[in-house]
Amino acid sequence: MENSRRNGFYKDVPDSDWDDWGWQLKNRLTSVQDVVRVFNPSAQVVEGMKAALKHFRMSITPYYASLIDIDSPYCPVKAQAIPSAQESQFLDEDIADPLEEDRDSPAPGLTHRYPDRVLLMVTDICSMYCRHCTRRRVVGHKEDTSLDPHHLTQALDYIRNHKQIRDVIISGGDPLSLSDKEIERIVAQVRAIPHVEIIRIGTRMPVVLPMRITPELVTGLRKYHPLYIDTHFNHAREITPESSRACQALADGGFPVFNQSVLLRQVNDCPHVIKELNQKLLTIRVRPYYLYQCDLSRGIGHFRTSLGRGIQIMEALRGHTSGLAVPTFVVDLPGGAGKVPVMPNYKISESDDRVVLRNYEGAITVYMEPHRWENVCGHDPACEKERYWTKRGPGMLMTKPKTVLEPRKRNIGPRIVGK
Repeated sequence: MENSRRNGFYKDVPDSDWDDWGWQLKNRLTSVQDVVRVFNPSAQVVEGMKAALKHFRMSITPYYASLIDIDSPYCPVKAQAIPSAQESQFLDEDIADPLEEDRDSPAPGLTHRYPDRVLLMVTDICSMYCRHCTRRRVVGHKEDTSLDPHHLTQALDYIRNHKQIRDVIISGGDPLSLSDKEIERIVAQVRAIPHVEIIRIGTRMPVVLPMRITPELVTGLRKYHPLYIDTHFNHAREITPESSRACQALADGGFPVFNQSVLLRQVNDCPHVIKELNQKLLTIRVRPYYLYQCDLSRGIGHFRTSLGRGIQIMEALRGHTSGLAVPTFVVDLPGGAGKVPVMPNYKISESDDRVVLRNYEGAITVYMEPHRWENVCGHDPACEKERYWTKRGPGMLMTKPKTVLEPRKRNIGPRIVGK
């Protein structure tokens, strides 16, 4: 790989500026005039930007802009960075808050949906505003960079008072748009909560502003392990020497790095494109984790594919490449119902004593079921610890067979029949 494609507009920028993440932030493209100055795009692109910017904000780092091929109709970087007229075309199925994160918010900036983990949104600012952003209802509408200190205190108090929370995902906006001091202060406060076992930081900085991953940042955060990094590559074109160095610096600092891609029409909705992306991610020590179906957020309907397209892609991955390169394809359900994995069907049929399965090549075989059903459940010390009990959903039926699951108000427990 050569260095990022420093187009003509940036070719004379000194390396000392180009490699400075502060310079990158100060020189972001935030207006139609900025894009015209750098790219001189067609009138159609200009009119499209004007239409989109009536509703949503734009920000593109010079680094990410340097990867754009403005004349290509299929440039994956352009599609994610340059606003288009399609963003002003709202569909009937579009929803401002499709995942209902606000409904599941017990404190400002906090979403508690799953039993043992919470999402802590510490800023509404990103270095770049992705055109497919699911949180565009809140991200980028103000210049304040961090969560109000009083609101942060409320969120942290909630985490302290709910001992079932063992996993805190720090997100936003992009948490690494904060200063080293600010992000370390937040991470330190979360780490000080005894029952929080792991912390994750969700950031797209390694992709859109890899200069942000400085030795000082890595040194500051490595004091709070176990700390995981969730990042967001969508196309192999985003894997450059700069982004590779950023990811490897994180890995060398002891941070496991996971990738969460979004399936985007005419960006990466192809089995070959996703396979190339995931295989190349592994070479820079990033593990493909999720492939998301694009959400129902307002103005991003042109990015959405069918679920069938995602299943087709998964069919082309499982067995055809190493398991490490196979993410889980998920739909984050509207209405705040959470993530659901959607995969090809490998189980063809089953009876009491056998299951008919097929492999990635289509070969069909029979797996014989055992006739002994005893298990360790109830005999291991872990079974006595309430924090490991499954208290919702079908998984509970395996240990409480007299439970009846009924559609009821959220957070109301299941009905138990009998004794």
